[in-house]
Amino acid sequence: MSESTPVNPAEQGLEVRTYFVRDRNVLWAQADFSDLFVDFYLHLSDQKIKPNPENAAMFKRALAAFTLHCASQPRNVMTAWTMNFQKPLVNLFLVGDNELGSVTGRVFDDNVKELPDNIFYADVVRGKQPPRRSTVNFTGSDPLLAVEAFYTQSEQRTARYFQLGEDSFAMLTEHPDSDMDWLCGLTVEAVKKLDDTETLTLLETRVARWHCGCNQERMMQVLLPAMKQDPVALFGDDQKIEIRCPRCAARHVITREALEAYAVENP
Repeated sequence: MSESTPVNPAEQGLEVRTYFVRDRNVLWAQADFSDLFVDFYLHLSDQKIKPNPENAAMFKRALAAFTLHCASQPRNVMTAWTMNFQKPLVNLFLVGDNELGSVTGRVFDDNVKELPDNIFYADVVRGKQPPRRSTVNFTGSDPLLAVEAFYTQSEQRTARYFQLGEDSFAMLTEHPDSDMDWLCGLTVEAVKKLDDTETLTLLETRVARWHCGCNQERMMQVLLPAMKQDPVALFGDDQKIEIRCPRCAARHVITREALEAYAVENP
């Protein structure tokens, strides 16, 4: 899940602020996602990707939840989520690298497997530790509720998500000795007034930007095993093929000549 193109985390992007709510022992993360949503739709336009509008709207909510979650995690963490929904039948994929301050993802709405239940897959790599995967079931079609279910079942703690405005979202998560009655009883209006009603300590401000890092070499790495096994089946009579990045669906054109040279350099 690592990026191949370095990104300066200090570059301009979405600012996510995290606070500690004193006397409640709760972490609060909040951001306005207008700019990130614009970047998402610009990416779709640039790559000539036209997901179902309902699925794109679901992805926006998932992207907001994912970015807030990443901002609450240590800086040496890389995270990937796949949310499998059965109604509508769609997979939402998201990946983020906290060291780079990058988030990206895509909508999979073709050939999605029909299953008895919705499934949430979370893959985490922390520093040099081995990857860790957790899998939980959830109900409904709201990505925010899916993430809350993930927290309850996998993280073993409560998370509450709120949409505070058209593009503004907040996440509040349980920490040791949290005031659970207060956390579970929060409403949208109460969260909007936290600045006035609670004592807050600013913990951190992070920058998140839409970035994948996919490039020609990365795509050739993906194609190399197939090239070594059966180049004729891979290319047929064509001198080039198109491949979509599995992370962000960006379009890349790979020529037979370039991949043959890459295979020689990487036996």
